[in-house]
Amino acid sequence: MLYASITVVIIKTFFFWIYVVPSTSMEKTLLPGDLIFVNKISYGIRISATKFSPYFRFFNTLLERDDIVIFNYPIEDEFSVNNRSFYVKRCVGLPGDTLQLKNKKVFINRHEIPFPKKVEFNYNVHTNIDLTNDTLLKYDITEGGRVGGKQFWQLTLSDSAKEALEKTNYIRSIKPLKINPNGYADYIFPYYKKYNWNIDYFGELVIPKKGASIVLDTNNIHLYKRVIAKFEGNELEWDSTIFTINGEVVTSYTFKMDYYFMMGDNRHNSSDSRFWGFVPEDHIVGKATAVLMSVNKSPIAKQKYRWDRFFMGID
Repeated sequence: MLYASITVVIIKTFFFWIYVVPSTSMEKTLLPGDLIFVNKISYGIRISATKFSPYFRFFNTLLERDDIVIFNYPIEDEFSVNNRSFYVKRCVGLPGDTLQLKNKKVFINRHEIPFPKKVEFNYNVHTNIDLTNDTLLKYDITEGGRVGGKQFWQLTLSDSAKEALEKTNYIRSIKPLKINPNGYADYIFPYYKKYNWNIDYFGELVIPKKGASIVLDTNNIHLYKRVIAKFEGNELEWDSTIFTINGEVVTSYTFKMDYYFMMGDNRHNSSDSRFWGFVPEDHIVGKATAVLMSVNKSPIAKQKYRWDRFFMGID
């Protein structure tokens, strides 16, 4: 019995894991209540850093763009890395990439990359009737609600739901949520007015790469100060244009780890790298590869189990 318990702990710690999706940030690719299989050796076996040993990864393999990744939430400073909350997002930016969002579209190294197949955005919808829960569920619409007048709604729609609604006789108009290209959002990373970014217009920024160096200035320090001080364990100070790292005046910094930029497929309802920045390589847990089963806990759900999602691959 002891050996069996030890074996289970080793497998769960280093090789495979089961994760229950808690939120709608990856809809419709992943749904709340999906029980997903996580391959923890996809990117190598992680040995998390402690005060007694450094972070290390056996058989280290880089993430690929579009991978759906489980990782530790990188801004929970009160906990050690492996005790931080678990998040699941899609990897859109790799180490060394230059990333930008323009009107929702993602550009990597100034080349547009396609949206995920089941990407969702928020839309302003004007109707002729009052939409009921049954009507919304018919088109698999699970987020949003009435705004303003009785027949004005803001709904989170996939392309297929939007197209289906447009074919009905009770929709007057469906318009994308408009966000000012120059509208500064103080809750968007790096929370600094010089970077006049928001959820749909973001960047350009360079994602840190192990061994790459940057020249420090009074603007980009706001992008990389957390990387330098928190994730890579340096004492950082700056005053005007003078930067001091570990007591030494410097003009540049060389990154010690690779970093990634994560986004949810539910692009207007996802807490991701646009809100809190880069994910360090030592926070990466594994790759989500399959949905084992799916339980619908919504109070208005007509079926408890989503049978069509059992043993479904993830892409």
